[in-house]
Amino acid sequence: MDTATLLRRLHSLSVFRALYDQPLFHAVLSLVKALERGDTSAALSAWGEFFSRLDESGFHRLDAWLWDQLLSSDAPWPRSVAEGREPSVLEDRARRDVETLSALGILDLSPLLEELELPPWAPGDPLSFEGLKDRYRSQGCGIFARYRAFLWEEGELLPVAHPDVPVQTELLGYRRQRGQVEENTRALLAGRRVNNVLLFGDSGTGKSATVKSLLGLPGTEDLRLIEIEKSGVCQMPRLIRSLEGRRQKFILFIDDLAFDEDDQSYGVLKTILEGGLEPRPHNVAIYATSNRRNLVRQTFSSRAGDEVDREETIQEKTALADRFGIRIPYLGLAKGEYLELVEHLARQAGLDIPTEELHTQAVRWDARHPGRSPRTAQQFIASLV
Repeated sequence: MDTATLLRRLHSLSVFRALYDQPLFHAVLSLVKALERGDTSAALSAWGEFFSRLDESGFHRLDAWLWDQLLSSDAPWPRSVAEGREPSVLEDRARRDVETLSALGILDLSPLLEELELPPWAPGDPLSFEGLKDRYRSQGCGIFARYRAFLWEEGELLPVAHPDVPVQTELLGYRRQRGQVEENTRALLAGRRVNNVLLFGDSGTGKSATVKSLLGLPGTEDLRLIEIEKSGVCQMPRLIRSLEGRRQKFILFIDDLAFDEDDQSYGVLKTILEGGLEPRPHNVAIYATSNRRNLVRQTFSSRAGDEVDREETIQEKTALADRFGIRIPYLGLAKGEYLELVEHLARQAGLDIPTEELHTQAVRWDARHPGRSPRTAQQFIASLV
């Protein structure tokens, strides 16, 4: 494809028109235009801009950058392929766009670049239309094909490139509880409608780590974890609506959940959990952790108010936890379990302390730091290392 034809086809991109929002794409267009016109000054300027943008992108070849952009596209046609729908009417246009972008990626401008005394631009490899479709089918498209963890902040989805995912060997105790969470998650991945999950109990027992570790389990490649701050609960319905129909399965994770009595987000979450007129999609579940069983903070003044149906109001607010289909307690360890855990951690740390002495010190530590939990045990061992 000659450069004049290539430029005409680039200007007529349709399915992947969003490339025009990328500064790097504008830079390479300017370069090709300048070389086609034989405008030496403009070509030199465009060349510098192009390679600067390419370097900023983290790629060293244009074809690799273009391929990454196609995989990350969330346009209607990639969505239809990723979700396994019937071939879209945009299929032929998508094929034409990929052929055009492939021609751009493999364009050999060496003679012109040599004439302008510019460094060589090595042509890349052709882009495969069928290969692109296969990637959409197997891994999805858009931002959810690239990242597995996200933050929902101020109504915006922010990807987390390197999430904190504890490995299973780092999780201590509570095997039965973790098994319940994993079982529900496996059902979600299998496409079944599942319960929302509340993990409640003592601090330091590993509730949050249990949820985050799900991303590291084998066979959970389609799982996505979206952490939601309590301030973002009111905007959750919009987020849930945007996730419906996607091939991936989503856990909306609310950590350390607790409400004040007059908190407006309480009502929003209550509606989501109960199921309003708009049902929760099958590929979405809500997991929350809390140090409180009832989730809603109460004061003595609230119980001593002059409301006629005060007891019913109190009962309604304290029953929010009951709207989670699965409620899993993470309570403090019994003394024997705590000491067994201390022994295990001491062996891992290579400590050579007689068992009786280790137990005595652990009990003293527990007396000064109330709460027999894995965190307390780890802090005790750290004080000995």
